[in-house]
Amino acid sequence: MRYLSPMIQKHELRAAMRAARKRLAGLDPEAALRAAEHADKLPPAELVAVYRAIGSEIDPDALSLALNRQGRQLCLPVVIERDAPMIFRRWSPGEPLELDFAGVPAPFPLAEAVTPDLIVTPLLAFDAAGGRLGQGGGYYDRTFAALPAATRIGFAYAGQEVENLPVELHDIRLHGVLTERGYRAVP
Repeated sequence: MRYLSPMIQKHELRAAMRAARKRLAGLDPEAALRAAEHADKLPPAELVAVYRAIGSEIDPDALSLALNRQGRQLCLPVVIERDAPMIFRRWSPGEPLELDFAGVPAPFPLAEAVTPDLIVTPLLAFDAAGGRLGQGGGYYDRTFAALPAATRIGFAYAGQEVENLPVELHDIRLHGVLTERGYRAVP
């Protein structure tokens, strides 16, 4: 766990954590597979939102397959406007995708729009209090605010944990984090 100076700016922290995440991805390419072994520890949910990994984000493919084997239905987030919450469309592993407004692979518009019970989110850093540092676009925070009943789970490398994150009023905390070391609920 890294200690963060309270004076560090979020943009500096994002740059440092992008580099750390890239290093972690290179050091442990099997981390996502080990994390998926803990899929049964996630909170109950019928419909789970996962994501398509970009860059060095921990890849949820194995987790998606594990959740699917458990009988959980899946969906993916879709950015349709820059400053709006994301929507979610039903999806199953292997189905074709197209790029959304943000350039991220997403289900085609014909896929059913749904509301997930549990949202698995990528991140740059997290802390024990459920703080989450994202890429800075605000897509997940706007979506979390629009769907307050959804359980929010970060998916990350264990090495992305930091001592404490700077939290602003618009930042919405996670309910738990899944890493290659297992699932941990936020107290």
